[in-house]
Amino acid sequence: MEAQQKSTLSDWFATPKGEYVLGWEQNQFDSAVEDVFGFNAVQIGLPGIDMLRRNRIALRTRVGQDRVSDIVADCGALPLASGSIDLVALPHVLEFSPDPHRILREAARVLMPDGQIVISGFNPLSLWGMKGAVSRSRSEYPWCGRFIGLLRLKDWLQLLSFELNGGRFGCYAPPFSQSNWLARAAFMEKAGERWWPIAGGVYVVRAIKRTAGMRLVLPNWRSQPAKAKALSTVTQHNHHRTGTEA
Repeated sequence: MEAQQKSTLSDWFATPKGEYVLGWEQNQFDSAVEDVFGFNAVQIGLPGIDMLRRNRIALRTRVGQDRVSDIVADCGALPLASGSIDLVALPHVLEFSPDPHRILREAARVLMPDGQIVISGFNPLSLWGMKGAVSRSRSEYPWCGRFIGLLRLKDWLQLLSFELNGGRFGCYAPPFSQSNWLARAAFMEKAGERWWPIAGGVYVVRAIKRTAGMRLVLPNWRSQPAKAKALSTVTQHNHHRTGTEA
């Protein structure tokens, strides 16, 4: 009996090809989110896979339309306050949405100034992109998606006042279906990074939200009289003194 076709992207990530991609991507997300601090982090899409597992923000929420989501909602209409989120993760959401611009605008809306966004996607300029273009299984994941090139994504981010501050391509092996063939092609990872770095099958990028015209307002310390308690002598300066001091 023929195996049942996978119906979701999460199901595809359980296949040999999917595990190969997911292993690389999770390492990149781990590195991208581990040094982002704040109070609220949100993962939009793929709620069954934790892409924020290495982040230390206390309140981490996964939004999606699956029942395993913390918040079940349309990814293009988030029930979150504007400027309330410090970190947003978008793992393969844009390329499988009929309106990726809407999702990206929503992510920009809920992010606070200097908040960060991490996005993963399939690279159309790769062996994986070529496979998707000629595949007869255009109704199956991931070939049913509309892969977004990094240059196009960068333009979208710039229009929303984002500034790229990190990114990497990976998964240079051909999209073999068998895990043993993927293992044999492992040598292509180092070769790809060296000789054709922009031809990886997937990419992960991080960007920071910049708000034009914003200026941090600090208190005018000089206009306030200094308290005597704030002028205590530094301890190491007292090594050669004798007696007691007030």
